[in-house]
Amino acid sequence: MASSSVSTVRELKPRFFEGLAPADVKLILDTATKRRFLANSVITYQGHPGNHLFLLLHGSARYFYLTEEGQKVLLRWLPAGEVFGGAALLRRPTEYKASTEMVKTGCALEWDRATIRGLVGRYPRLLENALAIVSDYLDGYVAVHVSMTCHTARQRLAQVLVGLASGIGRKVPTGVELSVSNEDLANAANVTPFTASRLMSGWQRSGLVVKSRGKVMLRSPERLLLNEV
Repeated sequence: MASSSVSTVRELKPRFFEGLAPADVKLILDTATKRRFLANSVITYQGHPGNHLFLLLHGSARYFYLTEEGQKVLLRWLPAGEVFGGAALLRRPTEYKASTEMVKTGCALEWDRATIRGLVGRYPRLLENALAIVSDYLDGYVAVHVSMTCHTARQRLAQVLVGLASGIGRKVPTGVELSVSNEDLANAANVTPFTASRLMSGWQRSGLVVKSRGKVMLRSPERLLLNEV
C-alpha cells in the first residue's frame, strides 16, 4: 500500500480501525487494493453477492435502494473515512441489501471477502467496530422513521440538511457547503420536489441558506434546526 494512502487513513481516523495499533492498521492496509471511482458510478449493487468491503479515502458516496417499482430511495450519505459493503464481513455469504454510488469522484480501498474475513479472524476488533457502525446506522434509521411519523415536511427537510452538513458538508468562511440537489433533498426528506424547492426558497429569503445549481450553503445549521424543529 502506498504511503500516501496510509497517511490519508491516519488523517481520516476511520471508526473501522478504532482500538488497533498503527502497525496492525498498516498490515491491514497492505492487503487492500486502491481503486478510483467516477462520480455517479455504482460500486456495490443491491441483490448482488457481498464479496467486497470498501473504505472510502476521497470523495463521497451514498447508499440507495431500488423499489420493485423502480423508485430510487436515498438512504445515507458517506463521507471519506466510512466503510461500505459490510456484507463481506459476514461468515455466511449474503447479498448487498442496498447499492452504493459515488457522489463525487474519489478513491477507495477494497478487500475481497476471503481477505477481509481472514483479517477479522486475526483482528476481532474489526468486527466489533463494524457492529458499532451498524448500531449507529440503526439509530439514524430509527430517527428517520420517527421523523416521518411525527414531524412536518419543513422539519424533516431541515433535519436532512443539518445531518448532511455534519456528514459530508464542507466548511467555508460563510457557513457549510453541500453538493446536493433539490431532488436529492426531497427524496431524503420524503417530500415532493416542489415542496423542497418551496421550502428552500423560503429559507433563502430568510438568509438561512444560499442555493445555487447543485449546491446549498447553510449559513448556520444550528440556527436552521432551532428555527424549524
